[in-house]
Amino acid sequence: MSTTAGGSGSPIRVAVIGFGAAGMYFHSPFVAATPGLRLTTIVTSDAARAAQAQSEYPEVTIRAKAAELWTAGDVDLVIVAAPNVAHVPLAMAAIEAGIPVVVDKPLAVTSAEARRLVAFARDRNVPLAVYQNRRFDGDFQTMSALVREGTIGDPLRFESRFERWRLQPREGWRESGDPSQGGGLLMDLGSHLIDQATHLFGPVASVYAEVDRRRPGVAVDDDVFVALTHESGVRSHLWMSVLASQGGPRFRLLGSRASYVKFGMDPQEDALRDGRRPATDPGWGTEAPDRWGTVGAADDLRRVETAAGNYTRFYAGVEAALRTGAPMPVDPEDACRTLELIEAARRSAEIGQVVTIG
Repeated sequence: MSTTAGGSGSPIRVAVIGFGAAGMYFHSPFVAATPGLRLTTIVTSDAARAAQAQSEYPEVTIRAKAAELWTAGDVDLVIVAAPNVAHVPLAMAAIEAGIPVVVDKPLAVTSAEARRLVAFARDRNVPLAVYQNRRFDGDFQTMSALVREGTIGDPLRFESRFERWRLQPREGWRESGDPSQGGGLLMDLGSHLIDQATHLFGPVASVYAEVDRRRPGVAVDDDVFVALTHESGVRSHLWMSVLASQGGPRFRLLGSRASYVKFGMDPQEDALRDGRRPATDPGWGTEAPDRWGTVGAADDLRRVETAAGNYTRFYAGVEAALRTGAPMPVDPEDACRTLELIEAARRSAEIGQVVTIG
């Protein structure tokens, strides 16, 4: 099946399923900003979200049901930005129709479902990718470059945090729904933190975790610590919490020569929620110098400029893959392994012991 509709020069027509926070902020704006892609369809059954989508993207067709996509013949790429429990059935339906798919992390609710989906896509020869946008955060890109260049020497210990202060639980499946729906911080933010750690430092030999529910009325985990021991010997310590009244550094990477320490989140999410968009903001993803991290040892420290983050790079990679047959920017096998580590973390928390991988 040709994914370029009218030929190699024609835009790839994209449908986004779901217009909650994921579809509204993390997918649609970056599809619209990517040369070679054209956002043509948004699927939502919510009238208010449909009106908002139509207002921001006047030329887009709004559909109430995803099933309308499979036979319409006017979509070359589907993005699944629906709740986690809907990821696999929607992606399966798209693959059955022969339409390439990008699925928002965490790909599935279980690793078994994820592997079944990956196998189905492979057997049908339909491209599948997982949206791990945090690989394209500016601070993560900066830290990765410092590792590649040898600035910090041999990596020894990696600390990474997504911490917030939110005493009142939000309504909906992410915080108040049944755990089987795939909510909770380990599944949500842990998908990002574990992916970044394994992407940078490789396979994991063992996992230890503490997974807690701290706030009254919350049915899913809201305060989590995960320790990964990589086969390389690097130790990754990952925190995710909504009970951090004072947050620690976003990154703290200790090496044999120097360390990199960075406070504050990548600015893209806040910019999106403030109404800014990558297609119209010439300074997209850049940080002010007072937010840059430091690199060095003891008192010999220097500021290192944070690279500009841009999630459009993910979709540029998708566009290139669909046109040339190159690999997708995120291998779905990575998402399967991340889910396996999440499940190992849950087992570790249940038994209070380290869990060996493999």
